[in-house]
Amino acid sequence: MDIAVARRTIMMDLGVWADRTIMHEAASLGRVLQLKQLIDSGSNINILTVDNITPLHDACMHGNSHCVRLLLQAGAQIEVRNIHGSTALCHACAGGNVECVRLLLDYGAEVNPTLTALTSTPLHEACSRGNVECVKLLISKGALLETYDVHFGTPLHLACAKGHTKCARELLNAGANVNGKSFHNTALHHAAESGSADLIELLVEFGGDINASDNLNKRPLDYTPPESQAHLALLHFHNCPLSLQQICRIRVRSILATRALMILTQLNLCPRILNYLCYD
Repeated sequence: MDIAVARRTIMMDLGVWADRTIMHEAASLGRVLQLKQLIDSGSNINILTVDNITPLHDACMHGNSHCVRLLLQAGAQIEVRNIHGSTALCHACAGGNVECVRLLLDYGAEVNPTLTALTSTPLHEACSRGNVECVKLLISKGALLETYDVHFGTPLHLACAKGHTKCARELLNAGANVNGKSFHNTALHHAAESGSADLIELLVEFGGDINASDNLNKRPLDYTPPESQAHLALLHFHNCPLSLQQICRIRVRSILATRALMILTQLNLCPRILNYLCYD
């Protein structure tokens, strides 16, 4: 097979990819007709670069859903990992194309692949990039909320570290542990460091502990610049205790955890109470 010119990519720590084939280029650039011609001519759909990147990885990373469909229909191997341990589903979640994610899941992609020292889960990847629709889909397919990667911790920690409030809300409403610690930090510590007052308010609303200390004995407030919006938001919660109503909601949600939305909707509650408990 012809070799395409090597080019730089954000996915490769070493700098450039060598041995990029025409198949990879077609998948990467969304050239559906060319890709179909290559497949029909018998080209190897699972051919690897030196970094263990398949054409399916490329199509997923660049959100080319028509190419993804072609490759899957032709029998592309779905769980191949690149040298960093990432699957095609990880690439699709990082790329943010929910149709690519849906296709992979429909073809049996593992939503909770085994982690290595270098990898994150597909849910981590979606949260890192703020791809909220991908987050919703992964959660609906059983993505684990408390899986730890070696860099940030859980998907909630990562969403807060990157300042992605909408992703954090989806995780929390699905039952993510708001006060879970990774490397001594809570999600609220990460939100404080990211400087997001909206994230801080969201986490406190779901029961985030403003007095939690990390390994340096610092609270979230200690990570905010004085007079910043994040600092003022935390000061407000320090000075204004939660209402009994809010404490009851947090207690109910913490007991039910990931089963909360399913159980609450089955109870004979008036719509106003149900909406309150479901953070609607």
